[in-house]
Amino acid sequence: MSNPRKQVLLVQHRLFQYRVPLFERMRELAEDRNIDLRVIHGQPTDAELVRKDQGHLDWADQVRNRYISLGGSDLVWQPLPQELANPDLCVILQLNRVISNYPWLLRRKFGRTKVGYWGHGANLQAEDSDSLRERWKRALSHQVDHWFAYTDATVDLLVGSGYPANQITALNNAIDTNGFRAQCDAVTVEEIADLRTELRVPDGGHLGIFCGSLYAEKRLDLLLEAGDILAERFPGFTVAVVGDGPGRAMLDAAAKPWMRTVGVKFGAEKARYFRAGSVMLNPGLVGLHILDSFCAGLPMVSTRNAKHSPEIAYLRDGENGILAGDGAEAYAEAVARLLADGEFRQRLAAQARADGRAYTIEAMADNFMGGIDRCLAA
Repeated sequence: MSNPRKQVLLVQHRLFQYRVPLFERMRELAEDRNIDLRVIHGQPTDAELVRKDQGHLDWADQVRNRYISLGGSDLVWQPLPQELANPDLCVILQLNRVISNYPWLLRRKFGRTKVGYWGHGANLQAEDSDSLRERWKRALSHQVDHWFAYTDATVDLLVGSGYPANQITALNNAIDTNGFRAQCDAVTVEEIADLRTELRVPDGGHLGIFCGSLYAEKRLDLLLEAGDILAERFPGFTVAVVGDGPGRAMLDAAAKPWMRTVGVKFGAEKARYFRAGSVMLNPGLVGLHILDSFCAGLPMVSTRNAKHSPEIAYLRDGENGILAGDGAEAYAEAVARLLADGEFRQRLAAQARADGRAYTIEAMADNFMGGIDRCLAA
């Protein structure tokens, strides 16, 4: 007798472009397990639209979010299609602002639906880790059946708070690294030369790459200050800023002669920038873009005390990248060491590329579905 088909919901307040390959792979794995996997997502806010990072899935259930502004925050109510009201497992993001999460936490105590959290384990960018908001998040973090943790750093945080280790799955958060690595490998010498000409990088000049959403935690102010120091020290030094967001206006207003703001790039177009670069500049928050740097063999330089996401666990200082001290002088000095010492730069680049093979969408999907299996069976 075959096992009854289980239904699992992955609820996202909005769909990011970089998550699409993960969900496609998970759906394939779910079918092999006789699991009906559904992705439910809403639409971004006007402020989030500026980042131009939304994705599309033909088979996802798209709903219309309702946003409420309260105390400087946008609260989100995300309706659910009626036919999906009683799943076996609902995996929600660990976000205080998504108020439609709370009925799921209540229903878990009285119904048959299990609930899982997917997240960082805490707001790692919080100004005050002991604020009422953060204490509320910690209290709720134990009110779920399973945790889908971004990295081992999240696992350590949860276990340290007393959550059972056997109810946590470390996902090793990833992007489509195999795909992006292949796109990087396909970039030709001629394409690199054409891009350097397009960016007005003089012969012998180093090209630094910043890639990511443009907002305060990325330390764009530090990028500007350190860039001035590096441009003076290395003639022809140029920075390509790949990305968009609310911080772009500040960069454009600064009008630095060594900076080129090129907007959001995806796939093969983004790969051209990474292959043309000498170093990846990420003075602030490190997130998933560290895997872009690994795929391209482009050493990343960040700072120790930035408000990093869990993916900072992938960076090993002095081995596959550099964690510099705070301040423009310290950051510029760390970058300068890479630019001036080609052998050191190549050693870090090779290790970054090797380490990147451990973090793939395929492995993340396997980890995720393994956690779903354990949660459903518990």
